[in-house]
Amino acid sequence: MIAVQFQGQSQQIDSGFSALSSPEKWWVIWHPFKAKKALDVSIKTLAITDSIKKEGLIGTDLNGGQLDAFKHSYWMVILSKNIGPKAANSLGNAHEKGNYKTFKKGGKEDGYLPDKAASDMDLHNNKAGIDIYNQHDQASEHTMIEEVIKALYKGKLRMIKKEGSNFLNCEGHVIEPSVLIGKWENEKCLIPTNDL
Repeated sequence: MIAVQFQGQSQQIDSGFSALSSPEKWWVIWHPFKAKKALDVSIKTLAITDSIKKEGLIGTDLNGGQLDAFKHSYWMVILSKNIGPKAANSLGNAHEKGNYKTFKKGGKEDGYLPDKAASDMDLHNNKAGIDIYNQHDQASEHTMIEEVIKALYKGKLRMIKKEGSNFLNCEGHVIEPSVLIGKWENEKCLIPTNDL
């Protein structure tokens, strides 16, 4: 999320411009009046996601699981409410472009190595969040949380197929972690969030 670095399980928020990827920096330059609102929304989204994680409503997996899917969709819903769907979408796309650049440099996103499957998942869930906003643009933020969770339970969001902490391919076989290292494209499989 814009100007927010999420390291491991502890929330350390760095709101500095230097923490952004170059695509996110360009987004801020082109949207200077929306950038502060986007930062506030990003921080709020992390706090709400952390609260939901503590309650265990939709698991605790922020690396391809239901909670990760919720985080991205809810981020887009609230960004759309605060800065408009078009600006929210362009920020979400800039974030994913930044993840690819992070991968190329060997860096991590939210404490994990980014890859194409995670990026595809995030882009799908971002679009779903914007769609939810467009259907419920007058709803309260609490109702928006409920709508994202409903979409998650109906399988409208996407997550990565896993068994415990192991990633699985579409046939259900464990992907050895060593095979994933340094690979943008791999055998990870996206599935609907109601496919548990």
